Amino acid sequence: MKNKSFLKLAIVAAITTSAAFGAMYSTSALAAAPMAKVPAPAFFRFALGDFEVTALSDGTVDLPVDQLLKQAPEKTKKELANAYLSVPTETSVNAYLINTGSKLILVDGGAGALFGPTLGKMLANLTASGYKASDVDEIYITHMHPDHVGGLMQDGKLAFPNAIVRADERESAYWLSEANLAKAPEGSKGFFQGASASLKPYVDAHHFQPFKNNGELVPGITSYSSYGHTEGHTSYVVESHGKKMIIAGDLIHVGAVQFDHPQVTIGFDTTPKAAMESRFRIFDEAAKEGDIVAAAHIPFPGLGHIRVVGKGATKSYQWTPLNYTQPR
Repeated sequence: MKNKSFLKLAIVAAITTSAAFGAMYSTSALAAAPMAKVPAPAFFRFALGDFEVTALSDGTVDLPVDQLLKQAPEKTKKELANAYLSVPTETSVNAYLINTGSKLILVDGGAGALFGPTLGKMLANLTASGYKASDVDEIYITHMHPDHVGGLMQDGKLAFPNAIVRADERESAYWLSEANLAKAPEGSKGFFQGASASLKPYVDAHHFQPFKNNGELVPGITSYSSYGHTEGHTSYVVESHGKKMIIAGDLIHVGAVQFDHPQVTIGFDTTPKAAMESRFRIFDEAAKEGDIVAAAHIPFPGLGHIRVVGKGATKSYQWTPLNYTQPR
């Protein structure tokens, strides 16, 4: 009997000690663990017919979109709040890598060091995705704003030493012009200087080939003029085995506002009316054909489908993010 009583006491003591130790561990050791803060590498990969597409994040940047969008700031704030967003609004910067099987094509080069410390992550994410910058055969530029071309250079050298860079000749003629730089307002000169610093080394190395308007650049990838946001802003149509994706560049910046109100332009637009018309034209086509749309500033990975809602002056768009998939 004494042994049984001793055994009961021992079991109770062990349970009590274990519980006390567990409580101490959970309240002190675990609470003392530092915040990790660093996210996983940001890339997303899916199959498009026989092609493989990898979305690459360049990071996010806080933008005062209530001041940038061309509508009443209070209206913008209200619409952002409906989407659980506030100002400044954390905004994605996305690039897209297409492996056609014979060519590795990058669309847009990220910001590099031209747009602040929260961007410039595209090269690291490209490496994390399993590729090297030297693997890239060609780079297609939607437009030459700094968050799309700054990553072409790294530490004063070509970040993509084997790549040919291509863009609409209207775009390159505008942003690489010394005359346009000289007459630009002081607040806009940095855009020209950033474009020149990023592209001129490729020009000098004979690695830059401009193109005119619409046309096939490699089998399955076609340039598609969408002027307005900039002088030569270009979208790219990627197609394989009946599957199609439109890389829309900066046709839209703030999905929480501009899908519902596609007539709203932004201060970055060079020609606002033309930018709006390009948005309607390409969004209508994408909706009709059921194409995937890839957008540089929709929350990463910036991929989805568009549906038309209403018509005429009340027409708007509904965005459905692409379903998460794994290549098989």
